Amino acid sequence: MVITRQGILATSQTLASQAGAQILARGGSAADAAIAANATLGVVEPMMNGMGGDLFAIEWDAKMGRLTGLNSSGWAPEGLTISLIREKGFGRMPELGIHSVTVPGCVRGWQALHERFGRLPWAELFQPAIDYATHGFPVTEWISTGWRLNKKKLEGNANARRVYLINGRTPAVGQIFRNPEYARALGLVASRGPDAFYRGAIAKAILRTSQRLGGVMTAQDLADFKPEWVKPISTTYRGWRVFELPPNGQGMAALEMLNIMAPFPLGKWGFDDPRSWHVKMEAQKLSYADLGRYRGDPRFAKIPVEAIVSKAYGAERAKTIDMNHAHCHVTPGDPARFGSDTTYLTAVDRQGNIVSMIQSLYAAFGSGVVVDHYGIPLQDRGAGFELNPAHPDALEPHKRPFHTIIPGFMEKGGIHIGFGIMGGLNQSQAHAQFVSNIADYGMNIQQALEAPRFTNYSFGGCHFLIEDREPAAIRAYLIERGNQLEVHSGFSQVVGGGQAVIHDSATGVNYGASDPRKDGAALPEPAPYFKTGPQWPSRPNGATRRQRLR
Repeated sequence: MVITRQGILATSQTLASQAGAQILARGGSAADAAIAANATLGVVEPMMNGMGGDLFAIEWDAKMGRLTGLNSSGWAPEGLTISLIREKGFGRMPELGIHSVTVPGCVRGWQALHERFGRLPWAELFQPAIDYATHGFPVTEWISTGWRLNKKKLEGNANARRVYLINGRTPAVGQIFRNPEYARALGLVASRGPDAFYRGAIAKAILRTSQRLGGVMTAQDLADFKPEWVKPISTTYRGWRVFELPPNGQGMAALEMLNIMAPFPLGKWGFDDPRSWHVKMEAQKLSYADLGRYRGDPRFAKIPVEAIVSKAYGAERAKTIDMNHAHCHVTPGDPARFGSDTTYLTAVDRQGNIVSMIQSLYAAFGSGVVVDHYGIPLQDRGAGFELNPAHPDALEPHKRPFHTIIPGFMEKGGIHIGFGIMGGLNQSQAHAQFVSNIADYGMNIQQALEAPRFTNYSFGGCHFLIEDREPAAIRAYLIERGNQLEVHSGFSQVVGGGQAVIHDSATGVNYGASDPRKDGAALPEPAPYFKTGPQWPSRPNGATRRQRLR
């Protein structure tokens, strides 16, 4: 872990972590640093996030002892309807192209965080990102690979080809990449504020791009969007209180999964006991069956969140687990009876305030549509909607789609942890595994991130992706009970990469961790030793600096 009395930034790209750490050193808050790091990530990891995507955050106010949630996910354009999608010949929501685009919420999310928790001037937060976009940066290993795997998508859009390919190729490791168009957009947001994106020049460019491609987004769709401050939902697990954000995200599945795991003595069994892995996988199936059935925007549909995250409901679902057999066809439960390609980053400042933030374009490079003249990839979050009008996640105008991106937070006594793990539907199950690593097995946050994980990228079934670093006996046990395992070597991105920070309010010490499955790092804020330490003495008798050094 990184351990310091100063602040810490943990992101998936080291230059972004450094940008946030420098903001902390200039007197910025955790929120200021998170915004600066996120803006920089949009430049240095452009396939994962940026101004064309959405944002969620949890903020811990150390002085007030208060936790606040922010949902800045955009809504569907007024003209984007089920009938329109069907008229276009789609049998399900498209994952590519202009009809998968919803209003980007990211910039309004930055604004909301800055207005409530920021300290530094708004324009200052974007200078690192503008500098890297203007002058370039060397592309890192994981990011270069992700870029290369999406070359075909980039070739399908003229703007994407021009901006994100170099002589028709994706950038190699160490190759300098510049994005002057994106720098221009960042400069407008920095100098003219968020309205530049939602009402000004960038908004007009988004609308021209959409109209040219047959989209239905209007100026009103952009101008009317506002993020929502929300109360985090929570459960307890082994003495820890674990927090997630309410729907339209998937955080409730992480809490339900923990409640299902709670009756089993995982800590006594140990991390390498195959029974622990079996219980967690069965808990994943049960919680995701409910997630698939009950996900949606609570402004439009009744989502039984309180019941789904209740201890009683989790205990009932846990009783269905058979220790000798894997259930491959799990059905949703009835919680009504218990009514009681993403980037994650986290920041802690020296006062102990924490921002747990996640921001995404959804698929790599989002919809594949890049905004005219400004190089902004637009998200494809519309793909999260259902075309069945009876489903709570059915497409409707100005409705927010189901989101996979979730920030996490947990605390016990004076220990406060901001954490998150990326990767689509991987995220809730990865959160539950991370919490269990700490609460059941006593791992520190670096160990908890590095430990082998499993994932299932669907709402059911027995097909799991799993890393090969756990004992082979575990895999044999799981297969024997009916699971199908796809084994990946080493530290695999299929199970997502994460970041975490801790503030210990008793000692004032901060801790940071970064997942080796990403290109990032947890970097400490520089201590102010050059402000308070010894300075060069004045020159005696006109002596030069070289003479003094002799």
